[in-house]
Amino acid sequence: MRVRAAITAAAFLPILTAGPAFAVAHGSDVPAGQYGFAAKVTMTGIPSPNGGAYGSVCSGALVSPGWILTTGHCFHDAHRNRVSGPVPYPTTVTLGLVDEQKEKGVTRKVTQVLQAGPNDVALAKLDSPVTEVTPLTVNKLVPGTGQQLTLAGWGSLTATKPTPSTKLQQGTVKITTVGAATVTVHGVSPAADTSACAFDSGAPYFVPSGAGGQLISIETNGPDCPHTSTETTSRVDVLADWIAANAK
Repeated sequence: MRVRAAITAAAFLPILTAGPAFAVAHGSDVPAGQYGFAAKVTMTGIPSPNGGAYGSVCSGALVSPGWILTTGHCFHDAHRNRVSGPVPYPTTVTLGLVDEQKEKGVTRKVTQVLQAGPNDVALAKLDSPVTEVTPLTVNKLVPGTGQQLTLAGWGSLTATKPTPSTKLQQGTVKITTVGAATVTVHGVSPAADTSACAFDSGAPYFVPSGAGGQLISIETNGPDCPHTSTETTSRVDVLADWIAANAK
């Protein structure tokens, strides 16, 4: 299994460098103006056990004007233990765009992190509310096996020398199993091996609706991409009350 953010492949990147416009493996381009809630989370100065530091990227989703939801393991100490409280290293969130080479989007700094208990999920507080983007609605119902979801993320196209994306990509997946705090999914479209990849940690799986949609789960981990196996994602319905109480 390959965790989709700073804990694995990204942990060995000392510096983030410019690269090709890669994203969700075997996905498709997101048209301009869609999925503005899909967040690119860029982190610098992450401490490593040897005393050094590196940079990484996660994905996420705006769930209220002042908060994004992402994977908990995106925020950790030098020993990769998840942490809550003041953001542990400089973290920038970019929203409201699909192509960094053509659009500026909306940028905010993260100031605080709250880790969820039941699964690998965190809320990240922004330094000021985002009013230009419609947040995703957090699902409150138990997901169903066979339900199809859209994935949108800023991850790599490949597990070989993965590079964070400069373009937002999307794909369709289907729920395979429903666990107590997670659901597994597998690719459907554009291909059977459409899948999340490195730097997709925290990417939303959702049902689109108008400018927003309903958030079902977020990316946690899976095999090297692209693949036809299942990805593990964290259910948000089990956190709905916690999210509502904190993401104000």
